[in-house]
Amino acid sequence: MASSMTIRKGDKVKVITGKDKGKESRVLRVYPEKQRLVVEHVNMIKKAQRPTNKQPQGGILEVEGTIHVSNVMLLCPSCSQPTRVARRRDEGTRVRVCKKCGNDIDK
Repeated sequence: MASSMTIRKGDKVKVITGKDKGKESRVLRVYPEKQRLVVEHVNMIKKAQRPTNKQPQGGILEVEGTIHVSNVMLLCPSCSQPTRVARRRDEGTRVRVCKKCGNDIDK
């Protein structure tokens, strides 16, 4: 069973380790069962593409690979700083809270 992740699709994150360290970008996909994410223009890998009717020449494509969730930090929308995330219950729903400024991440 996978634990819930504090980063969701559409969040802006900063890569804190690895070959793309320092890049800031949006999360495209989340795989909570594997604790991995696909981040826009981060961890680009080359993928061989067979010729199809849509792309008759085939070739080598560059696509985003997955990156482990521990290698990124969420950027707070209000203070624009990479931050850890706390959770708070608000009227029966869980709300993500920035540890640096204390503001809600989920509006």
